[in-house]
Amino acid sequence: MKLPRIECQDCRRHIAAGPVAGRPGKGRLWRHDPPQRRTLYGTALVSCPGSLAIVDLPLPARQMELPDLVDTAGTDPDGMDTVPLF
Repeated sequence: MKLPRIECQDCRRHIAAGPVAGRPGKGRLWRHDPPQRRTLYGTALVSCPGSLAIVDLPLPARQMELPDLVDTAGTDPDGMDTVPLF
């Protein structure tokens, strides 16, 4: 699966953002290092402050909305009666 890339608000790099469960249209930036991490921190593991931030996903990654297939009268759009299972 190819994830959309979103600009990190802290380091301005384009980082992959994966969907967040239960929050349609939102994503979480993947963990990434800040620019010049090696020169500033040596071998220490330091994440960018924008890592794991929740961001808005671009429109193609939005959750699909399903249309109503059965109206309130109990018939489907084709006019056929529906039968309850239980």
